[in-house]
Amino acid sequence: MNESQAIDDVLKGKAAFLADVVREVEQVIVGQEALVKSLLIGLLADGHVLLEGVPGLAKSLAVKSLAEALGGVFRRIQFTPDLLPADLVGTQIYNPKTGEWTTREGPLFANFVLADEINRAPAKVQSALLEAMQEREITIAGETHELPAPFLVLATQNPLEQEGTYPLPEAQIDRFMLKVAVGYPRRDEEKRIIARMARLDGRPVVRQVARPEQLLEARVLLDQVRVDEKILDYVVDVVFATREPDKAHLSDLAPLILYGASPRASIALTQAARARAFMEGRAFVTPHDIKAVGMEVLRHRVVTTYEAEAEGVTSEDVVQRVFDTVPVP
Repeated sequence: MNESQAIDDVLKGKAAFLADVVREVEQVIVGQEALVKSLLIGLLADGHVLLEGVPGLAKSLAVKSLAEALGGVFRRIQFTPDLLPADLVGTQIYNPKTGEWTTREGPLFANFVLADEINRAPAKVQSALLEAMQEREITIAGETHELPAPFLVLATQNPLEQEGTYPLPEAQIDRFMLKVAVGYPRRDEEKRIIARMARLDGRPVVRQVARPEQLLEARVLLDQVRVDEKILDYVVDVVFATREPDKAHLSDLAPLILYGASPRASIALTQAARARAFMEGRAFVTPHDIKAVGMEVLRHRVVTTYEAEAEGVTSEDVVQRVFDTVPVP
């Protein structure tokens, strides 16, 4: 057995728990295999995930079910316009009997945080969330507190209803490794959903089949998933094509792109592709891995112009053109 095969076997063994997690989540979630896989990629790659879709598509249920299957501490925060930063991070409480201040930790002190309808909270709340997402720590009254590991923000937002919502700052959107568009189930899947969920008792319950420590161990192994120099060049070519479309033979896109993806996108694209390869038990990344995760990594990082909006061109259209045009190694 050569070294490459040995590494593949080790990765397959360490990735086996993910199949158990998927099977358990599918006891509750019907027809959202791509959503569950994207959530796992985000968890493995240590990246936050933004879920976008109309109400009723089981976005919150999928996140909750995944957290229950993995174990660890799960918290759900319902974002509203009157939410305060202290409602997320916590605050200090004064005890008049002892004359001491004690820290009361907020719901962000958890392994898995579901930020439901994240775009309903004002900018000051988003700023408080920003430090936690990037630094994995929180500052309360001048004291810095580390968040537990793993720590992931899994956020949802409704793309249709704009009343009472606040656009997420670009700096925060860039903190999300993946933006997953959640669509409607197929006809046969909807029948299965009705049969499973349209009852008052006996609904499926998710059991814990893994431990957060297994997720941390799997993350360490991601460094053993090889990324060839040609794959790295491909990642850079794709990202630079969103910034300098003229040089990528996409001059017609230049007036449609306000600004392209940041270097954080290149890192996220590489790590997400590694996580996908790991889930499939491979010790190397292929161009297909890059393409498979590319849309979810880039769709929220490419900002289009007013001209693009007038022509009905979305950021997804731009990203798809880039992948269709940039040569594959």
